[in-house]
Amino acid sequence: MELVLEGISKKVGPQTWLYDMDLAPQSGTVTVLLGATQSGKTSLMRIMAGLDQPTSGEVRVEGKSVLRVPVRERNVAMVYQQFINYPSMNVFHNIASPLKLRGESGAALESKVQALAEKLHIDVFLDRLPAELSGGQQQRVALARALVKGAPLMLLDEPLVNLDYKLREELREELSQLFSNGEATVVYATTEPAEALLFGGYTAVMDAGELLQYGPTADVFHRPCSIRVARAFSDPPMNLLAAHAVDGGVQIAGGPRVALRIPDVARDGLTLGIRASALRERARDGDLVLGGTVELAEISGSDTFVHAHTPVGDLVAQLTGVHNFELGAPIHLYASPQQVYVFDATGALLLAPERTGGLR
Repeated sequence: MELVLEGISKKVGPQTWLYDMDLAPQSGTVTVLLGATQSGKTSLMRIMAGLDQPTSGEVRVEGKSVLRVPVRERNVAMVYQQFINYPSMNVFHNIASPLKLRGESGAALESKVQALAEKLHIDVFLDRLPAELSGGQQQRVALARALVKGAPLMLLDEPLVNLDYKLREELREELSQLFSNGEATVVYATTEPAEALLFGGYTAVMDAGELLQYGPTADVFHRPCSIRVARAFSDPPMNLLAAHAVDGGVQIAGGPRVALRIPDVARDGLTLGIRASALRERARDGDLVLGGTVELAEISGSDTFVHAHTPVGDLVAQLTGVHNFELGAPIHLYASPQQVYVFDATGALLLAPERTGGLR
């Protein structure tokens, strides 16, 4: 399904919720809307679904305007943060309800429901009521009811945000597999960079109602066009250090010099960006060295996040494995100059690390 948004904007009273933007989600893959809360993701999805009208702009499906087409006449499936199921119907009838509304019945209907329930691991609950299920199981039912429609446009508005960590991880993997084999245009809104990286496809980075960058997920991740995009597409946020150009490289304010080649036109007001995952405890030849003291160490899964206070500013390092750090203890963090980003005085990208394969 070809969906195209042209010059879309949305104003509510004196407030601008969406600034003028163009977006054409790729058919047959996942387009992730990535941004913080109130970045405009839900507003944009509601316009895609036909639930709201834009203040200006055009929405086209297969080249034809659908602005005046009622929601009930659009073949769209949408899943929200809060799972919504029919409490008086069992799981089977909840999933089957969209099919029944369009006149399907019999063995074909039962086969579709059974197959999808098996994919989402809820086939053993088909005779139960939603109230008898856990939150994760209820969200699977809501997802199945949306997926069973086979709609050419599927919109998912942070569908996993209210689930615990383990359930989110499980459903992310399941949805990634389901979407990889589909033909629908899928738009998935999230605040989490990890979800965008998992789904791959394409990513549109949004902030304060603006569409900042759109393209293949790997390209946007590796080459964020601005500091705003780099912040949005890093978890933890990218470490940003003030700097200026000197002969033979870039001088970090209050810190060491980094041997980098940057355009001669950019001299002052530079910002160096280092992802938390690029910082290490062990040195290699030619490394940038940043010394400081440990302020906090958090263990999350198989990684340790170390917050350090240094002369160049506060840093966060994502170290693989489980490590013990004493608060206030000295620490030295290392990074290769080849993993450093450089942004100019306006926040635009000047230099990005060379791709070495993989998303991360």
